[in-house]
Amino acid sequence: MPLAAAEGRTDPALLLSASVLLAEAALTARQAGAGLTAALTGARSAQRALRRPAWALGAAAACVRALTSPAGLGFGANGGVIGELARAAGNVTRRRPAAVTMAVDAFALRIEAATLAHPNLDSAHARRLTGATVAGDRLEAARALHALVERLGVTRALTTVSPVVMELLALTGLLDENPANDAFSWVTLAGGVPTTDPFLGLPSSLLAYLNPGPGRAERADPDPILATVLATSRNDVVSYVDDIAALGNHGLVLLRRVACADGAVRHVLLLPGTSFGGLSNSTPQDLVGAFDGLLRTDTTYTRAAKKLLLRAGVPAGSELMLVGHSLGGLTAMNLAADVDVASEYRITHVIALGSPIDGKRPADHTTRVISLVNEHDVIPTLDGRGPASPHDTPDGWLELAWLDESYDYPLSHAPQAYSDSLRGGSARHRDRVNALIRSYDGEITANQPYMLRDK
Repeated sequence: MPLAAAEGRTDPALLLSASVLLAEAALTARQAGAGLTAALTGARSAQRALRRPAWALGAAAACVRALTSPAGLGFGANGGVIGELARAAGNVTRRRPAAVTMAVDAFALRIEAATLAHPNLDSAHARRLTGATVAGDRLEAARALHALVERLGVTRALTTVSPVVMELLALTGLLDENPANDAFSWVTLAGGVPTTDPFLGLPSSLLAYLNPGPGRAERADPDPILATVLATSRNDVVSYVDDIAALGNHGLVLLRRVACADGAVRHVLLLPGTSFGGLSNSTPQDLVGAFDGLLRTDTTYTRAAKKLLLRAGVPAGSELMLVGHSLGGLTAMNLAADVDVASEYRITHVIALGSPIDGKRPADHTTRVISLVNEHDVIPTLDGRGPASPHDTPDGWLELAWLDESYDYPLSHAPQAYSDSLRGGSARHRDRVNALIRSYDGEITANQPYMLRDK
């Protein structure tokens, strides 16, 4: 059921504010359920039952009523062995706790707010999908998704739902019978970065076994196309994006040394994104590496990049700017979050394009983080914070977002799309970023590509 009034009468910001209140209430109710479960099943309760059995029986009965009554927490037991077994039983029997009901409403409000801001979500086919997902009707949701794909194609369908993809995944996990994947939903509701997958609930630690490479960096020669692009490169965010596009996504990165106008020597590290040719390959720029980079900071990509900086002989204390697209932006943030890297070098800026970095934090609070986002691009929403999320970026960060004509994913995610936008309709963002990185203006004295390998 639509939660908004007639078009133009509902402020999406009000819907998001209401969703925040409901989310907080849901999280509080879940915490209360865990507290009551602990009180009911804990060792202290057993000790008191031995001393005052009548009182303990009455207290236990009150806890059970609060945990199971529809007027209370509505089967809200969770936490501990007994609580988790009870929660699993509730999932299997489809007994919905009050916390889940409030969480579903909070997600529904986010989806409605996004629908008001993104007319593509207001189509009959898209509303059929979101409505079925909110209702927990998986069969109807599958039919609606099939109809949407059949009508629009895979890429256009993905682009259509991209503003609410995390909400849809969270709702699916929250309303199915699998208790193992609920953590994804609750973390998404709270605005955090999920550390489990939304379908099976597998932990991110498994990625460490899939992506175990120590990382390796070797100097490489630029091919004629890359050499031509680098010959005209300069300290400009659009030029950096063009350089990243020319590097490709088959393992090459670039370290640049700049003799700056103020007399200092600074370095820029350019980090491309993911190769979608396969799940895994011999470089850190693969799909396994992408998921690893999202969920962890110590990855094969970061280990290889650290070895690059050592091999290149970048002096300790040097000022360093990290620029990355997609997985490259994630890796830039992971490097900035590495205490060893932050203590060895002065990381002045991180510029991320089309990257889900909102769950990352640099180790040095003075590092300036700049996130550039095409709102048609689904990838930046994978950190749990998308257009429908009420959670803001951290203080001191600069996020610049826009909508352009590169509607469909993956076109909307390509570095060329970001470059074209920053040259054209979003040129004001280009000017703003360039003003922030002006200290890197100067003569480029070295452009050295490196090939990164897993092993």
